[in-house]
Amino acid sequence: MKNLTIRETADYLLQHDNYTILTHRRPDGDTVGCAVALCRGLRKLGKTASIYENPQFTPRYLPYLQGLTDPTVQGTVISVDIASDGLLPNGFAGEVAMLIDHHGSNNGFAAEGLLMADRAACGEILLDLLELMGAEVDSDMADALYIAISTDTGCFRYSNTTANTLRAAARLMECGADTVSLNRMLFEIKTKARFDLEAYLTADMRLYADGKIGICTLPLSEMRRMGVTEDDADSIAGFARNLEGVLIGALLRDLPDGKSKISLRTDDRIYSASEICAVLGGGGHKAAAGASVEGTLEDCRHALLQAIEQVTGLQVKA
Repeated sequence: MKNLTIRETADYLLQHDNYTILTHRRPDGDTVGCAVALCRGLRKLGKTASIYENPQFTPRYLPYLQGLTDPTVQGTVISVDIASDGLLPNGFAGEVAMLIDHHGSNNGFAAEGLLMADRAACGEILLDLLELMGAEVDSDMADALYIAISTDTGCFRYSNTTANTLRAAARLMECGADTVSLNRMLFEIKTKARFDLEAYLTADMRLYADGKIGICTLPLSEMRRMGVTEDDADSIAGFARNLEGVLIGALLRDLPDGKSKISLRTDDRIYSASEICAVLGGGGHKAAAGASVEGTLEDCRHALLQAIEQVTGLQVKA
């Protein structure tokens, strides 16, 4: 992959046209918010642009995507907030011309790319990029980028939050982002299913290494029983880290393809989630990373504990 500066990326986007924008599998606020803002910004500049209709878009974000999606892929393909080709959306088959991302573990699957690993959220990059391109950020774009940045920083509580993150949020407020409504929707309101989910994970949690490690499992069958949607499960990956003393927290979920998925969260001042997940073929950030493992949830638990022991030296008794 050819690494571009933000200026070179802006020039590239201004010089090309007919864009298809990709979001990652199990799309979260950062990838959706970036796609929405980029699509609207390109259209403001007179470009033809659409967002690939990711089959895993959830109801929470559909209102922001209205009028922007297309089930076909054409022209110049841009990915936003996608760390590897393994996370490209289901149904997509083609080449990615450019990636825009903030994951240090990005495997460079596009021909060209803008990678800024010092940014807490890809939304920070998009804000600078759109302003550099001369695309005026209106209230709709500001809402989308605020969703991107706030969700990837846990409403600015996570350790990835920087002074630049807060400056970006302030700029979005000045552009008309409805932060009060968005914060309530994203971080305060919970469905009954979400309350049931948190109760289930509390009972299920197992602790290791004198309480430094907490692991929760969420079988697909239990999600169905409780009526939990992907929106209900949003941000639940860090649940075990909320317990006092837990420095490494994980959520394990089984997948329909026979694999199990690890979402890992750590106190990154002490342990690196990305180093642990790299042992299992995954990656991400120091504080938040993920991986997939062949087998059942118990197979996954065993593999994760071995990886933690290998990387951290913690004595784990499964």
